[in-house]
Amino acid sequence: MTDHGELVDLSRAPTTLQAIARAVPLGLEPLRAVVPVRLADWAHEHFVLVGDSSHATGRWELWPFQVGLLDWLGDDTIEELDVRKSKRVGYTKGLASLIAYNAAHRHRNQALWQPTDDDRDSFVATEIDPIIAGVPAVRQAMRATKGLRDRVSFKRFRSSVAHFLGGKAARAYRRITVACVMLDEVDGFDQEIEKAGDPVTLSQGRLEGAPFPQSRFGSTPRIKGSSHIEHREGLAQVAMRYMIECPHCGVEHPLTWGGPKAMHGLKWDAGDAEGHSVRHMCPHCRGTITQADYLQRTGTLQAMAERDPAGAGAWVCTKTGIRYGADRIWRNAEGNPIRAPRHVAMHIWAAYSPQRTWASIVREHLAAFKKKKAGDPGPMKVFVNETRGETWQDDFEQSDWKALKARAEGFPLRRVPRAGLVLVAGVDVQDNRFHANVWAFGRDDETWTVDDRVLHCDPGSWSAWLELDTYLSTRFPHEGGQTCAIDAVAIDAMGHFTHQVYRYVMLRESRRMHATQGMPQIGKAIVAGAPRRQDVNVDGKIIKDGVALWGVGVNTAKDLLHHRLQVATPGPGYVHLSSGLPDEFYSELVSEVRVQQKVAGGFVTRWEKPNSSIRNERLDTAVLALFCAARMKLHQYTDAEWRRLELALCPPTVDLFAPPVPEPLPEPELAAADAAPASLPAQPLWATPRRRRVLSKGVE
Repeated sequence: MTDHGELVDLSRAPTTLQAIARAVPLGLEPLRAVVPVRLADWAHEHFVLVGDSSHATGRWELWPFQVGLLDWLGDDTIEELDVRKSKRVGYTKGLASLIAYNAAHRHRNQALWQPTDDDRDSFVATEIDPIIAGVPAVRQAMRATKGLRDRVSFKRFRSSVAHFLGGKAARAYRRITVACVMLDEVDGFDQEIEKAGDPVTLSQGRLEGAPFPQSRFGSTPRIKGSSHIEHREGLAQVAMRYMIECPHCGVEHPLTWGGPKAMHGLKWDAGDAEGHSVRHMCPHCRGTITQADYLQRTGTLQAMAERDPAGAGAWVCTKTGIRYGADRIWRNAEGNPIRAPRHVAMHIWAAYSPQRTWASIVREHLAAFKKKKAGDPGPMKVFVNETRGETWQDDFEQSDWKALKARAEGFPLRRVPRAGLVLVAGVDVQDNRFHANVWAFGRDDETWTVDDRVLHCDPGSWSAWLELDTYLSTRFPHEGGQTCAIDAVAIDAMGHFTHQVYRYVMLRESRRMHATQGMPQIGKAIVAGAPRRQDVNVDGKIIKDGVALWGVGVNTAKDLLHHRLQVATPGPGYVHLSSGLPDEFYSELVSEVRVQQKVAGGFVTRWEKPNSSIRNERLDTAVLALFCAARMKLHQYTDAEWRRLELALCPPTVDLFAPPVPEPLPEPELAAADAAPASLPAQPLWATPRRRRVLSKGVE
């Protein structure tokens, strides 16, 4: 009807009729009763793998252990689910399917937090946007709006909304009302968010008033004692592990790492570096199965439904015996059906995944173990966290100085062992002395103590610095028959004699003298970036930008030294200590302990000196020596460069009584086009700057 009371014939407006025909069902859709469908079944029917984050595309065929994960993610009776996991077990896809399920099927408001905004942006770009574009059920649920575009942090659906947020700021947890909260990689969040509370508590505060509140937290675990997911797991009513049935004894057990020391779990033959012999040993009967045997007992969701439930795997609580088997019913230890627990925790790791071979897990462990043995625990930490899905805990906190002294070797001080090829020195400046330590470095970060010298003097006097210069110009005899000069020196400039250090180093930078400043920040590299030029005060005259001040990542250097002192056998990373060193050398070298401290961003480990009566000068000079080695990039030396150093310091002996070597046959003359011009002699190997440096080591 128009404003004048005239009737309008809608039959003449087909476009309007079509719009009404489309709008009415959409408007009535929220009134439709939601048919109860479990998330695993809904995902099997509607969810497809799309985007660059999947190795394959098309329908998602669930593995048996993933069925329980998806069922619990979507279960209204489970208020909190905590998933401690490794990589490659399908958790991220499960989380994406839950978001699609809430939007397209249950019409629930939801919010997901990632540790940072960058993590959020990546998750939305690789997981959510492809789902919106490629999953028909989700695409149909999107709200069509004019003039308004969804943002990365906010997606509108016809009957619900989804928030995607970074978890660094407290404001990200405000002004949101949802029925489902999700924290992905929760161990990557700060322990406390801007002094407002922990991220779990802040996110759960957004659920108040929801009829079916759901909290979903998952993560690859990190550091033991500061792990959010480990803490939540400890509060859960049940801790579920996926059990398989042993074909030999018929008893259930989980897949476990085992390793070389355990009596069960993954085992392999000694000397098998490729992991071809790996198998899993039952903890009950010591029977073994291969990965092929395990995979024969697994399959897709449909295959599991067709299989005899009694022979399939099951999720079982190791504390209470509560189980969730192939029949997908919660049962108590007596087998009677029960209501789902309110708070559920679960652990799943890479050995269960068909995408990861057991042999590759063994190879990763062996490579990480080799690195750890050489003093680098980083790869082993990654293996424990991301492959085994377990928290990392250091094996030690402080070295025993008496144990170090007990392993001291009989080589004398002030004489360079045969395998020591590069000399570096660290100098600590005290009020009444210089303390200098000289270390020799060889292949694969193997090191030797060469000298431990205290020069009692007044560092405020220039004559004291000339005395130090005389010492640092010393050439040390080498077992190969030559003598070695000190290749690089680092001096701590942050004391009472800063400008004296600057003045001394300024005139000697060409000799690789470095003025240094300790950088205590966690995560700083040993060579903490480019140096800063400093003014130098020489007899009242200021020299602008006169010297380079280098930053030293002291925590990183102490971590590295600490791990290398644990290397038990000579070889890569081993620290050789001379029996000529005093007891004070050993006690000072391990005078600090690594302690865990809670900060606003979480827990960090720092080095502290618990006993004020023990000095730490030898530790400081050892850190400076590591700085010199890192500054010279000894870890990048090639085999050819180490070989040239060996030949320079340990030249081959000539046997005067050996029979003469016959003269070689003359070389055929080159054609004129191939002959080198007589005026351009071939460049010797030592002509490049780096080769001159490498070969200048030694022969006087």
